[in-house]
Amino acid sequence: MKIKILSFTLLAFILHLLVSCQQDQITPEPHPLFSMDNLVAWCIIPYDNQNRSPQERAVMLNELGFSKMAYDWRTEHLPGFSEEIQILQEHGIELTAVWLWIDARAADGFLPEHDLIFDTLVDEGVSTRIWVGMHQNVYEGLDDDEKVNHVSGIIHRIHERAQNSGSQVSLYTHQGWLGIPENQVRVIKATGLDDLGIAFNFHHSHNQIHRFAEALEIMMPWLETVNLNGMEINGDQILDIGKGDYEKEMIETLIRSGYSGHIGIIGHTYDEDVHEVLERNLSGLNKILAEI
Repeated sequence: MKIKILSFTLLAFILHLLVSCQQDQITPEPHPLFSMDNLVAWCIIPYDNQNRSPQERAVMLNELGFSKMAYDWRTEHLPGFSEEIQILQEHGIELTAVWLWIDARAADGFLPEHDLIFDTLVDEGVSTRIWVGMHQNVYEGLDDDEKVNHVSGIIHRIHERAQNSGSQVSLYTHQGWLGIPENQVRVIKATGLDDLGIAFNFHHSHNQIHRFAEALEIMMPWLETVNLNGMEINGDQILDIGKGDYEKEMIETLIRSGYSGHIGIIGHTYDEDVHEVLERNLSGLNKILAEI
């Protein structure tokens, strides 16, 4: 009887090893590009209908598994920027980037909001990436060469301020002329600066869907973050990952390219709980990765 029990136990152990080996073979490790420690939570402040405090926001990010956040804001949020930085640090969350929006009012100087951001980074001893988005009214009416000269001058001034906190500057892909990869590269080269980057946004780049591989190759030497979104031609630009027709193909292209920067997961919808939006986007991304 003891021999039979031992034989059964041995057989069960061998079967367990075989099943484990098979599972290891059919369940690949997640691509490092999409591991949670490389994902950046983005657009999670102005669009959150829960109006979370910095403390509540950090707790939410911990619950979801994020260790990186990019800071977007409206003027009413900026008085809490110092607190936000301190609480992120307490919760082990990196401030990966800070959004800086430039329109015609700030084309030749800094607004009080911009000064507050730069001064706070210095006061808190924090270096990060400054994502510079730009309204088309900054360069409207200029020809291409004039646009390059004007925009590169603005980037130069922002770069000088960013250096005070040890921060770096990236062009944030929005719409219009400066949302075209070729124009971004022209501006970067015109500055003569060698530490600029590009933060590319799916949700502002529907005009790049059918040439994404080409656009990616153009941006690659400067590309440091890609913010994902559901992509549909002539559709709503705010779609969950996995709800569009083209993001799967674009993500595959991104993987094949050898890109190794950050991946942004956005919480940008309108009047929703950003916790739920981030969850849906993470779920949609995982579904796509499982299919790839």
